[in-house]
Amino acid sequence: MRETERDRDREPVYTMAVAARLTRMHPQTLRRYERAGLLRPARHGTQRLYSDADIQRLRRIQHLVEVRGLNIAGLCMTLAMADRLDEIDETSTLAEARSAIDEAVRRTRD
Repeated sequence: MRETERDRDREPVYTMAVAARLTRMHPQTLRRYERAGLLRPARHGTQRLYSDADIQRLRRIQHLVEVRGLNIAGLCMTLAMADRLDEIDETSTLAEARSAIDEAVRRTRD
């Protein structure tokens, strides 16, 4: 993905009400996921603003909860691993990938 597309995906544009409607989640659920550290919407004063990337992450969370049955601890571990693996590029070795997974697991235990 080009840098400009990545920046555009991270631009905070949706209020909580719109994000809740787009994801079909209750606003309190969005607050709970934020408190758990699963996402960090931008702030404008006290108003939360969600980006397209935040909406995609919320949909991933929704899938993991509804289809896979994960709880908050499971979400934290799974998303930490996914985030860490997203940082690895196609030139990374298998050892680097395993190290990234081990690091993500250690982070969730701390």
